[in-house]
Amino acid sequence: MTIYDELVARGLIAQVTDEEEIKELINNGKATFYIGFDPTADSLHVGHFMALCLMKRLQMAGNKPIALIGGGTGHIGDPSGRTDMRSMMTAEQIQHNCDCFKEQMSRFIEFGEGKAQMVNNADWLLDLNYVELLREVGACFSVNNMLRAECYKQRMEKGLSFLEFNYMIMQSYDFYHLYKEYGCNMQFGGDDQWSNMLGGTELIRKKLGKDAYAMTITLLLNSEGKKMGKTASGAVWLDKNKTSPYDFYQYWRNVGDSDVLKCIRMLTFLPLEEIDKMDSWEGAQLNTAKEILAFELTKLVHGDQEAQKAQETARAVFAGAGSHENMPTTTLCHSDFTDGKIGILDLMLKAELTASKGEGRRLVTQGGVSVNDQKVTDPTQMYEKSDFKDDFILRKGKKIYHKFIAE
Repeated sequence: MTIYDELVARGLIAQVTDEEEIKELINNGKATFYIGFDPTADSLHVGHFMALCLMKRLQMAGNKPIALIGGGTGHIGDPSGRTDMRSMMTAEQIQHNCDCFKEQMSRFIEFGEGKAQMVNNADWLLDLNYVELLREVGACFSVNNMLRAECYKQRMEKGLSFLEFNYMIMQSYDFYHLYKEYGCNMQFGGDDQWSNMLGGTELIRKKLGKDAYAMTITLLLNSEGKKMGKTASGAVWLDKNKTSPYDFYQYWRNVGDSDVLKCIRMLTFLPLEEIDKMDSWEGAQLNTAKEILAFELTKLVHGDQEAQKAQETARAVFAGAGSHENMPTTTLCHSDFTDGKIGILDLMLKAELTASKGEGRRLVTQGGVSVNDQKVTDPTQMYEKSDFKDDFILRKGKKIYHKFIAE
């Protein structure tokens, strides 16, 4: 099976331009491709997983990845499915986030001479001359065609600013610049980016001739993958200081039955023959599949040792026995207590088990919270410092556990 056929079999490819040429490039290690990442935080999250795994697969097949950090486009709103404007960041914030991204990406792809590269579009977008851009690039775009794009249709109903309207031109210019300066001949992105990506391919061909070898591919679930980065209690980060290896493991351990095999195909590096045998699994076997998914992805991000610890802890907690030493733990200090007490809702917020007190109150009143296997029914429940001398285990739902200790 060729690498392109494998991407199709794993459900990763939704749309392509020039499929035969794309197969030729990818299968023979001739693709220099880019995927964009917005540096809006100092950590990647699980919504980026598909792109990272794709970059790894293609690099293993001899192709060259370019990780494009949107330090320039990050200054304006992205109309692709969004209803709000991005907040602007300082150059220092963007650089810090870029450094964090590169460190995390290095666990998936290899950077260096002749290998993967990381570039920041602020290096060329922020120095563009507006009149020159209008003459050289703006003339290549039809406003009528742009307004037909789905990404703009969604924003037109609530108001599309001229600032955001320029996003397609800027993203297209990225591909044009990378093609000229880095030999980048292919771009990958989510299906929500299809119109913008086509704009880049057309710009290259209009500026450099019809024979310019620029290709476009969209991933099946990248836009859905972005949503995977969020849960009721916030984002699921790749940084262990933001999301512990145990919580990361549990996130994947708790995916829905209908999604587990899809995730294993798209995100793990297990052989397809092995995964195909799981197609007939049901009932308790699906729990085994979820453990496989959680272990493989935790190993990718945090290493084999952390994956082993997370799995052992999860099994011990689920069985109601064993040590809690690897369970996510929050240490409470003196300032966390008011008159020597702390409330259940404050504990949940402290552990990031809920996004707000209102949400926490609903969880408690609906019977979704327990402390040391005793259901908590009163959202005003308070605990004294002495309550934390022995194990204090808060459980949210059936499978999410968190340990508290007091200084």
